[in-house]
Order: sequence, then structure tokens, then C-alpha cells
Amino acid sequence: MSSKKTSVLEQSIIGVNEIQSLKTSIIEPSLDSLKLNLNFEPKGHYASIKNGIETDRAYFKRLHQTNPTKAIDSTSQYLYSKLLNDIVPHWYGTEWDFNGHTNIPNDGEIACGYFVSTTLKHFGFNLNRYKMAQQAGLIEARMLQPKSELKIYRNLSFEDLKIKVNAVYNDGIYFVGLDNHVGYVIVKDKELYFLHSSYCDDKVVIELAEMAPCFSSHIYVFAEISTNKNLIKNWIFNTRLSVPNN
Repeated sequence: MSSKKTSVLEQSIIGVNEIQSLKTSIIEPSLDSLKLNLNFEPKGHYASIKNGIETDRAYFKRLHQTNPTKAIDSTSQYLYSKLLNDIVPHWYGTEWDFNGHTNIPNDGEIACGYFVSTTLKHFGFNLNRYKMAQQAGLIEARMLQPKSELKIYRNLSFEDLKIKVNAVYNDGIYFVGLDNHVGYVIVKDKELYFLHSSYCDDKVVIELAEMAPCFSSHIYVFAEISTNKNLIKNWIFNTRLSVPNN
């Protein structure tokens, strides 16, 4: 009798361990967080993180009044760290769906465009996350940067694309629009990483762009985010980012 109970208990423990293992595999990307100097684990309360960002924005706004250059440079570093280390980790593992538009990480589904627009809005950018997510990649990019400043590449091998990207961009966060997909590209030490709500993996992931099947495309439209001085100034002063008229 007791051995039978023990067997059932052991089976329950095994089941719990399997669930924990599955959750870990969903949340943690298979990259070296120390090498990238990024946090992959969610930390803190999400609402508190967003509230803290609003407090920090007020500081950068005051700094901009006395030292605009320092304010822009400091905000650039802040954006990179805060978005990737505080906002995004809560979203890893959130399920992808073509029509997903959840506003709460790991509660419901999120499409690729909504992942970008929602995380940008939660960082504090003044935008309509629905309208942004419903645009084609080129239009989304133009919400972040003028068309004349975008980098658009067509029909390149990954090796050639990587060379061109590294020739014009430094380490930072960039928006990328593909044939039928959008996400973030992280440039770090000349390597490209793709952060997106993946229809290939059915969840939010970060991975080497070279190894990401969803990164394959005939066209790549890049817009600067963390290195974009005008965009950063718009964030500091809470300027509205609107869908371009033409």
C-alpha cells in the first residue's frame, strides 16, 4: 500500500519537474547572457518597471534642459539596457499568434508587430500600438525614422547583409521589417541577434539571426532605435509617433 502511494508521489514529482523544465526551455533563450551582457530572466513587477520608466523620463527631460548632448547619450544607453533587460525578459515565451495582441506578457498571444509596438509603448513611447502593429514593415519603420534615413536591403545572402549592417550600424537595438514579419535586431560585437515573436517557434524568442528561420527574407528594412537621436528626443519629450500619411 505504502509503496503504491510512493510510486504515485514519485510520478507527481516527475510530472512537476517536467513542467518546470518545459517552462525553463520556453523562457530562456539558448544564448550566453554573460557574453551578451543581457538579462534573460524576468525580474521585478512589470507595472512597477513601467512606472519607474516614467519617473526616469522626467529626469532625462530635466537633464536635456541643461545638457542636451549628455541627455541624448545617456537616454540611448538607458533605452538599450531597460528595454532588453527589464521589459523584454517578461515577454520571453509569450505565445505567438497571427492575431495575438495581448497587453500582458505571458498572458495570451502576441503577433510579431504587436510585440514590437507593445514593448515600445511599455517603454514609454507615445504611440498607438494597434495602429503601428497593423502597418507593413516599411510603414512601421517610418514611424521610427524618416524614410531617407532607413537602410533597405534586397536579395542578399546573410553574409552580405551582415557586412552591410556592420558597415553602417554600431551596437544597439534596431527595428527590422521583413517580407511578412517584423522584429528587433540587436547588433552586439559585430554579431546580429533577432528578437521577435516567432511564427517559426510559436513564441517570443531571441536567437542568432543567422540561425533564425524566420529571418529569411527578400527584403530587410532597418530603422534605428537606441542609436536614433531624434527618436530618443521624442521619447524624452513624449512626442507622438504617428503613422505617416504617405
